Amino acid sequence: MSLWINAPQRSDATLNLIPLIDVMSVLVAFLLIYSADVEVVQNTKGIEIPQSSAEAEPQQSVVVMITKDHLFVQGEPVGSTAEIGAATTPQFEPLRRVLNRPMIVGEPSADDAAMAAREITVIADKSLPFDIVKKVMATCTGAAYGKLSLAVLEKEQLVDAST
Repeated sequence: MSLWINAPQRSDATLNLIPLIDVMSVLVAFLLIYSADVEVVQNTKGIEIPQSSAEAEPQQSVVVMITKDHLFVQGEPVGSTAEIGAATTPQFEPLRRVLNRPMIVGEPSADDAAMAAREITVIADKSLPFDIVKKVMATCTGAAYGKLSLAVLEKEQLVDAST
């Protein structure tokens, strides 16, 4: 025995897309707002960056990365940390040659204001000896970079529960 219910057939069923568009608009606005403050730094696998409590955001600049074993400028290998440590001069000559290339820094200028505006960011592993980092930083300033930044992670700050 079968039971059939006489229900009217609906041939004009539609899908209302207006609520879906509204939800997608809110998601797009949310992603645009919260992704604008992200500063992207080159891949730092193999580098453990030290922490700091600085509040200033870094500007777009040339990136010098020092891992435990190698030195890179804009991702290009320049030398090893052993070579930097063995160098007898206060500056590391292969790094200076790379930093002075026109394709990285543009045309060199004798103008002091142009030199002061050139920026470089050093990303160094926190376990490196300071002498190696010091030589790299001295080389960067010797290559006419007026602003030198050392990349660090922001320290987590304790929240006062009483406020």
